[in-house]
Amino acid sequence: MFKEYQLQIIYQDQYLVAINKPSGLLVHKSMIDRHEIYYAMKMLRDQLGGVWVYPIHRLDKPTSGVLLFALDSETARRMSEQFKEHATQKRYIAVVRGYIENEGFIDHPLKEKLDKISDKDASKYKEPQEAQTHYKPLAKIELDASVGKYDTVRYSLVELMPKTGRKHQLRRHMKHISHHILGDTKYGRGEHNKFIRAEYGVHRLLLHCIELRFIHPYTQESIELKASFDTIFTKLFHNFQWSIPQ
Repeated sequence: MFKEYQLQIIYQDQYLVAINKPSGLLVHKSMIDRHEIYYAMKMLRDQLGGVWVYPIHRLDKPTSGVLLFALDSETARRMSEQFKEHATQKRYIAVVRGYIENEGFIDHPLKEKLDKISDKDASKYKEPQEAQTHYKPLAKIELDASVGKYDTVRYSLVELMPKTGRKHQLRRHMKHISHHILGDTKYGRGEHNKFIRAEYGVHRLLLHCIELRFIHPYTQESIELKASFDTIFTKLFHNFQWSIPQ
């Protein structure tokens, strides 16, 4: 899938580089997906002529969108501090089951997700960590199709803004309020995933990091990065007659 794929670079200067990560691509090599030979860190390094890149934050493998790297260790350290201090702003777009009528705020602590392989020596008895997400409805649709026990299907387009950065936070938070993200094979609803695959050819998680804002670690300039949607997302917007979020 990614053999001759060229990553879309959406920002680059002498300190930082950002890409629009496609769904299905790992950020870095993982013990969990040992069979995967393609990952963003290596692909970007090769694309830049062998320049080492430092991932500053992560996106889940099935999530697409803005992904930022540093080009040296000091820049990586400075940017990591911004993320730890919640001084950055990330905005995601997702399609979820059910109608979301009003804006809301999820304040629901999450237990740390440990990987059986890479975290095998970590303590299994940590307290749940603070996790907060703001959400805002953008559009909705009702389809004349029977899925599960209902005669029609309702979906919502939502904007998600995490205030913290826990593992799988948005996917777990939307599950917590029973508005599972479509295409989520881990926390979602299988019947809805099957429906969108069969009817709309959607074989991915419908979660996209559309925007990242931060302060440049050297110029102190406010940087706003945006990532466009892939063809699967844009076709679904067209099918549902939704405007493409900006």
